[in-house]
Amino acid sequence: MAKKCSVNKDLCIGCGLCTSVCPDVLVMGDDGLAECAVAEVAEDLEASLEEAAASCPVQAIEVE
Repeated sequence: MAKKCSVNKDLCIGCGLCTSVCPDVLVMGDDGLAECAVAEVAEDLEASLEEAAASCPVQAIEVE
């Protein structure tokens, strides 16, 4: 089953670390905060998404 991600905008500080780790899934929005660019994450990108979520300094990324 494909994984999905979400970013808690109340926690995100817009540091950009996640977008550098997983740019195919996470992007910076117009508000300067991270957001998921895809509805479902391709299997070959799941590992980098998990790494991005783990590296978030405020744990704002959730992977389901």
